[in-house]
Amino acid sequence: MADTRRYRVLVVEPSEVVLAGLCALLSDSEFEVIDCYSADNAEVAMGRITTLGADVVMVNPMLFGCGGRTSLRAMYPHLQSVVLVALTYQLYGEDALRDYNECVTIYDSRVQICRKLRNAIATHSESESSDGYELSDRERDILISVAKGKTNKEIADECNISIHTVITHRKNITRKTGIKTIAGLTIYALLNNMITEVDME
Repeated sequence: MADTRRYRVLVVEPSEVVLAGLCALLSDSEFEVIDCYSADNAEVAMGRITTLGADVVMVNPMLFGCGGRTSLRAMYPHLQSVVLVALTYQLYGEDALRDYNECVTIYDSRVQICRKLRNAIATHSESESSDGYELSDRERDILISVAKGKTNKEIADECNISIHTVITHRKNITRKTGIKTIAGLTIYALLNNMITEVDME
C-alpha cells in the first residue's frame, strides 16, 4: 500500500512570485504549503513554527544574514527538531548552509524539489532516531566512499542524492565518530573492517 502521508510545509520567502510558484508546484504532491511569510514577517514566522506544526520549513537564507557568525538554529532553539530547507537563488558556501538539512534552488524542477524534500525528511529522521553513536547504513556507505577518496559530488552521483545531503551525512558521521579529517575517517574505516587496504588502491 502506498504511503499517503502529506507533509506540512511552511515557506519563508521575500518574493511573492517565488511563493506562488512554489505553492503551485507542490500543490499536487505529498507536500502541502500550510502557510507562507514574506520578508516583513520572517521573525513572526520563525516564532510560530511550533504552533503551526510544520514538518518542513523552507527558508530563504538571505533573510537571516546567511553566512554570519550566528547559527539560525542557535537563534531559534525550537528549530532543532524541524526539517530545515534552504530556498536559494544563488550559490552559497558550505558554512553558510550548515544549519540546513537540504538546499532547494529556484532552478530545480518539481521532481527535484520533491526529491530533495523527501531526502531532507529522511536524513533528519535518521539523525533524530539514532540516539547512540552507531552509524546508519547510509552513513557507513558515505564513510566508505570518503575513505576511498571520493569527492562529495562523486558520492552524490553514486547514491543519487544531492551534494548537500552528502554534506549532512558527513556532519553526522563527524558528530558520531568525533573524527574531523579524511585521514582519520580512513583509519576508522580500516580499523572497523569497512574497507581493506586493497580498496584504497
